This record gives sequence, structure tokens and C-alpha cells, in this order.
Amino acid sequence: MANNKTVEIKNRKARFEYHIIQTYEAGLVLTGTEVKSVREGKANINEAYCLFDKNNELWIKNMHIAEYKLGYHYNHEPRRDRKLLLRKSELKKLYRRVLEKGNTIVPLRLYFSERGIIKLEIAAAQGKKSFDKRHSIKEKDIKREKSRYDKYNS
Repeated sequence: MANNKTVEIKNRKARFEYHIIQTYEAGLVLTGTEVKSVREGKANINEAYCLFDKNNELWIKNMHIAEYKLGYHYNHEPRRDRKLLLRKSELKKLYRRVLEKGNTIVPLRLYFSERGIIKLEIAAAQGKKSFDKRHSIKEKDIKREKSRYDKYNS
């Protein structure tokens, strides 16, 4: 079993696909078997996205948390919608951002807080154009080449 402090599930594609405007830390409404599966590191947020419902509550959809192997008939549905917990002021800010053209809310990472509570880092983000993605790849290649050069010349 993995240590609570080391479990961190990241959405690496999000930083490549989007310009991150502002990040928030949100709590999640989870069942017991979901918490146990996340502790084992059996979750995936790569295809997940966040939406507001008609009551202005924020939900994460398409986040996969594998069924807990010892859960039996108490197990959860792996891809069910889960409610995100944020302050009312943060929800209002996010809602205004989403109304702007091209903005969305993407999950960045799922982790345990210092108190052992599961948190989800979400971000208000704007989609990148294809030339922005090429620029990101170019910067990453330059950084990699520079680190190789520094490694051999030191």
C-alpha cells in the first residue's frame, strides 16, 4: 500500500493543451471505497473535465477511480460524477471565467493534503492554438538540450 503523502495523480496533458490562468484547491465528495482506491493510486484524471450544473455547483465528470478490490457490493461506479467543494466566492469567480469565450476548468492533479484529505487541484484555463503547442514543444527541447550541454561541460 502506498504512503498517503506520496500518492499524486497528475494530468500532464492539461499544461500542454491549455494556458493555465488561475488554480484552485477543491475538496471532493467521495465514498469510502473511492478513498481506498485513490490511496492505492488507482485513479485517472486525464480525460476528466469540470462543469457547472443548474444549481451553480461544480462537478467533475469522467474521472476514473478503479473499483476497490475488497469492496464487493459496496463498491462505487468507476466513472460517476463527483461534486467538487469550493468556497462560494471561488465558485462565482470560476463561473464568470467559464462564461468568457474559450475558457474552461481542467483538473491538474489529485493528491492528499497534509491532513490526509483528498484534494483536487483545478485550473481556469484557456485552450492553446496549434502554434502555441509548437512553441511549448520548442521551449521544452531547448531546455533539454541546455541541460545536456551543462551536464557534459561541468
